[in-house]
Amino acid sequence: MKQAKRLLAGVVLSGLGLSQPAGAETAALTPAQRQLREIYQELVETNTTDSVGSCTKAVSKMAARLKRGGYRDSDMQILAPPGAPQKGNLVARLKGDGSKKPLLLLAHVDVVEAKREDWTRDPFKLVEENGMFYARGAGDDKAMAAVFVENMIRFKREKLAAKRDLILALTCDEEIIPSKYDGVDFLLKHHRPLIDAELALNEGGGGMLDKNDKPLRHSVQAGEKIFQSFQLEVTNPGGHSSVPPRDNAIVRLADGLSRLGKFDFPFTLSDITRSYYQRMAKVESGQMAADMLAILNDPPDSAALARMYAATPFHNAQVRTTCVATMLDGGHASNALPQRARAVVNCRILPSENIEQTRQTLLRVLADEKIAVTPIGVGVVSPIPPLTPSFMAAVEQISEAMWPGVPVIPTMSTGGTDGRFLNNAGIWTYGVSGMFSGPEGSGAHGLNEHIRVKSLYDGQEFLYRLGKRIATE
Repeated sequence: MKQAKRLLAGVVLSGLGLSQPAGAETAALTPAQRQLREIYQELVETNTTDSVGSCTKAVSKMAARLKRGGYRDSDMQILAPPGAPQKGNLVARLKGDGSKKPLLLLAHVDVVEAKREDWTRDPFKLVEENGMFYARGAGDDKAMAAVFVENMIRFKREKLAAKRDLILALTCDEEIIPSKYDGVDFLLKHHRPLIDAELALNEGGGGMLDKNDKPLRHSVQAGEKIFQSFQLEVTNPGGHSSVPPRDNAIVRLADGLSRLGKFDFPFTLSDITRSYYQRMAKVESGQMAADMLAILNDPPDSAALARMYAATPFHNAQVRTTCVATMLDGGHASNALPQRARAVVNCRILPSENIEQTRQTLLRVLADEKIAVTPIGVGVVSPIPPLTPSFMAAVEQISEAMWPGVPVIPTMSTGGTDGRFLNNAGIWTYGVSGMFSGPEGSGAHGLNEHIRVKSLYDGQEFLYRLGKRIATE
């Protein structure tokens, strides 16, 4: 009889387009996990790419979920910037007693583009396979968005006695930098009271597993590098390719880019990156642990830093501004000398440095007065939020309860998040999720993006406990 029921459950799930979790029967999921899976699938399978998708459609579905979970229309708003009806943002509020400032739960629902012909599976269908969820946005950032929606419903159902309001913000255009429709920027400028908070939980943190799926560390992201791209351009009168002079726009640009590719920006540690390497030296072993301690010396051990960079570029990006060529364009005909050559160089600038300082360094390293360097948009410079004892105690104690002995490591993000807008507004923003990934990475922004099934549900429980603790203490 039990076998028949299991078979029937599989048939029902198949009819709904759902696959059973690898290594576990759907019946083994808790009610909260089953609800999360439904929300997650609905969100993942709603296309929110910039080209053909709609954030408004996605957040409207999430608003409907919240309404079915007990929220009133007056508890929620969907707001889109003028001229961009598909770029809607959802803000929902669960009222506390008001004795403390609110907690903001932030996640973006937009995703980067994904071509079906490049993927092993349909990127806009949730596929559960071998203990993994595959889809565009499976990790970045629809996992966190779905978790926050389900947890808000759970808090409502439990009649949480909160000292502060819990605000959910599901936003659009985080993946496009710069964007005139960025949801967090829009909400801060035009609807600040709706999301004003003491602190925010955001993407950017997570855990790391070893090759045997053993948890190694759990990170809290505090602060991030400045995103700033520059256009490099060389112009030339051009002419017939049969009589080429030495002066060539493409060659001059290529020579400058070659010099940039060999250049290292100055080594700099912040309080966050120093703390990161102090703690990571206790997690690592052998040469890597020794090298992590060696770069903390004054002056840092250059040989140690070189070995760490050779192991992974991540370490170089933690301690230096980086600028890398990402796009090229030049020439107008195969039988003509190029009249123009352009490149885009994307820089990730340390928070302690500034954009103009970086541009001046580029000019010096390119070492050619004919290479014009022009900023593309205006990068957002933001402070590093303080790791307050109360916040860190909450993260560390909940993490220890769920993953005993696994250290919590502060990190600076080498990428960019919407936390840069919130930190500038005085809403201290921390990346933390309780979702662990393996050494193979998650495929975010790339092919076959995925997250472990167990990691999604672990993140759900971790963020539930953390949100509840911050809201009630």
